[in-house]
Amino acid sequence: MTADAKIFAVANQKGGVGKTTTTVNLAAALAAGGQRVLLVDLDPQGNATMGSGIDKRSLRHSVYQVLLGLSPIASVLQRSPSGGYDVLPANRELAGAELDLVDLERRETRLKAALAAQLEHYDFVLIDCPPALSLLTLNGLTTAHGVIIPMQCEYYALEGLSDLVNTIKQVHRNLNPSLEIIGLLRVMFDPRSTLARQVSDQLEAHFGDKVFRTVVPRNVRLAEAPSFGMPGLVFDRSSKGAQAYLAFGAEMIDRFRRDAETTSGQASFDARAESVS
Repeated sequence: MTADAKIFAVANQKGGVGKTTTTVNLAAALAAGGQRVLLVDLDPQGNATMGSGIDKRSLRHSVYQVLLGLSPIASVLQRSPSGGYDVLPANRELAGAELDLVDLERRETRLKAALAAQLEHYDFVLIDCPPALSLLTLNGLTTAHGVIIPMQCEYYALEGLSDLVNTIKQVHRNLNPSLEIIGLLRVMFDPRSTLARQVSDQLEAHFGDKVFRTVVPRNVRLAEAPSFGMPGLVFDRSSKGAQAYLAFGAEMIDRFRRDAETTSGQASFDARAESVS
């Protein structure tokens, strides 16, 4: 793998937290900032594929064939027509990968091996992981340098965060010593909610600078955009949600431009994460 490509898994074991919305819109925001971006859709639902403007139903080949070694990755990559980034697409066929990968050698590192020859072409690779711990998720975490965790500011989310952190620590220990948590992104945030503000304050108190400055508000335009096959910041760039993801993209670019070292504070983050109940 090249040292230049920054590979991030966008993950949360809880569904419905804006994971795919974050992956698609961060990809578009980074591309708008002049970065070369690849989005890898590892979710059998193929929502990131559709949200990027690619019809998953018409795919002849997808990430499924790449993982099984049936198609070279270069022949499967597609371009998001509106997002300005490349996509390794997915569809329902990927659901069968769990069974098909079980008996293969190096089953947890198939994606990492497939991507290796392509990384020189990108500045950022974003992996949209399924909302469950599976072989697909393990492939994403084994490939990534870091994890971005989108989460809602509610108490159930705090409970689930401890489980996710433990999963990441196990992958770090057993499969990918380079893996770390890049940060937590507060999404679907309603500033009118006292509970949301309290949980947000608790996150900042526990995790400090591991909480991204950007806060993504609950926004109907972001929710509408996938049905039009485009990222929210392309669908309505002036919306509050789009502006938030543009700010998040700028924050990511600035973070890695200022300091390529992202491992500082990880030990304290892990210790604090274990204390969240």
